[in-house]
Order: sequence, then structure tokens, then C-alpha cells
Amino acid sequence: MNMDLRGKVAIVTGGASGIGLAVAEALHAKGAMIAIADLNAGAAAEAGKSLAGFGEAVDVGDEAALVRFINKVERTLGPVDIYVSNAGLGVTDGPGWGAGDAPNAAWDLCWQVNVMGSVFAARHLARKIAARGGHFVITASAAGLLAQIGDAPYSATKAAAVSFAECLAITHGDEGMNVHCLCPEGVNTPLVQGIEGGAQGLGGYLEADEVAQILLKAMEDKRFLVMTHANTPGYVATKGQDRDRWVGGMRKLRRMLVEKLGRPM
Repeated sequence: MNMDLRGKVAIVTGGASGIGLAVAEALHAKGAMIAIADLNAGAAAEAGKSLAGFGEAVDVGDEAALVRFINKVERTLGPVDIYVSNAGLGVTDGPGWGAGDAPNAAWDLCWQVNVMGSVFAARHLARKIAARGGHFVITASAAGLLAQIGDAPYSATKAAAVSFAECLAITHGDEGMNVHCLCPEGVNTPLVQGIEGGAQGLGGYLEADEVAQILLKAMEDKRFLVMTHANTPGYVATKGQDRDRWVGGMRKLRRMLVEKLGRPM
């Protein structure tokens, strides 16, 4: 890859582990100074220090806290050229959460982190990044293009994240901002480790550093939609061509998973 990021400043949220840390390390390898935002204060500080920047505990669903962090990055490291809105979560906890039975608190939490975390950052940074021809990355999920069986709050908010990424690209693309929507299927990260059953790994699991390299290539090529698994485009095409058939196939898959796990989902 020929992308030279020497002297550039990047913020990576959820950057102390998993995909976020792998992306931060890949950006730093290209010369960028990295600021890490993560709920894990110790891991964020350690990662940021090792990547020519700093890291702090930040709740991206709290607009005031996120803006304070962004302002500190701008004062300490310089103008932000790359923003990676990677912090995200799922809330699968019990039977029925794949439908409407998840409590309001679960919906609110997923909405604030998976959607508003990107909205808050864009509100403060989009035009600045566009003016510098920089990059704004939103880590959505293949679930945002398809669906996540057993976790309606995650699935719905990741779909909203994809839609918001599209809105950013449409609104600010002509101003110079490069928007990238990262939609991986299964990735071997703390988010999926320990999840019983589910459809996360049907397309196989990638390591986080593999996903990071796919993203950097997409950034270099200025591609919007970044799918990491070979099967994803076919699934997306099938869904687009015949939604009824696709829903029927997902119902069949759910029945198989319910039988395998011996419980509703």
C-alpha cells in the first residue's frame, strides 16, 4: 500500500482492543499519530502511548465527553485527519431479544454507542476533515447490511450506522471527505468471544489485523463500502433482489440455531 500518513492525526474509538486496536496499529505503521478513546482507561493509555499519541477513557455516547476528547486531541496532536468511529456493542442476553423483548435500556445503549457516537463526532469534525481531504470511518457490521439473529438492538442500530455513513458520504463527499463503512462478518475479537451460537461466524472468522489491512486498502482506493468476507456481497445481493426469499432463509437459519442451542433466540 502506498498511503503515507506521516504527520497525520487519527482518532480511533474502541481502540484499545479488537478491530479498533488493529486499525490504530495499521494507521500508525503508515506514519499516523493515534489518539485512542475506549472505556478501558488503562488499555487506552497504553495503546495511545505506544502509537505516538495518547489514550483516555471516553464514553462515545456522551457528546460532551467525546467533544472534550476531540478538543484535547486537536490541542495536543494537531488537526484530525482520520476519524475511526469503531466503538460498538451488542446486548444479546436472553431469549426473545432477537425480536422486541429487549428492554429499553438495551435499545438506548446500542443507539447511543452504535449510532450517536458517530453522529456526535461528525457534528464536530466532518467539515474539518472534509477540508483536509481526510477520512471518516464507521465500523458498522455485516449485520447492518443483513441482520443479526438474536440481537435486534445490535442489528437495527448497525443498519442505522450504515445509513448514517451513506448520509455522510452523500453530504460531504463533494467537499473532500472520504467516508468508509466497514461491514465485517465474524472477527475474532472480545465482542464475539463467548457468544453462544448465533450467526456471527457463518462466513468464517478473520483476525482483527486482517480486517485492518482490508480497511486500509479501501481507504487508499477511496471505497465507501468495505466488506471483509467473500460471502457477504452475495448475501446482500440476494436480500436486495428478493426480500421475501431472504427473510424466509433467515427464518430457516434461526430455526436451526434454536434447535442447536435448545432455547429461543
